Amino acid sequence: MKQNENIIICRCEEVTYQELMETASTYQCSARELKLRTRAGMGYCGGRTCRIMVHQIANRVGSEQSVEKVSLKYQPPIRPVNFAELGGGGNE
Repeated sequence: MKQNENIIICRCEEVTYQELMETASTYQCSARELKLRTRAGMGYCGGRTCRIMVHQIANRVGSEQSVEKVSLKYQPPIRPVNFAELGGGGNE
């Protein structure tokens, strides 16, 4: 096994480079489908750290991208919460 195959691309979901390459090759998937099949980019950070790499792997190995395919995006991982709600202090 090559050394770079064990590199974790998505730290939140612990998805490796090898998993992404095998999935992209097997299913000839778009970046969105690769994300859904492996859960890469669906963790706490919402794809901020791995989105670009997942997209590059899908473009390199997967099917040809068309204009209709939805590209990957990232979203804020949580909704804003004020400190009073977190600490339980407030108007109780």
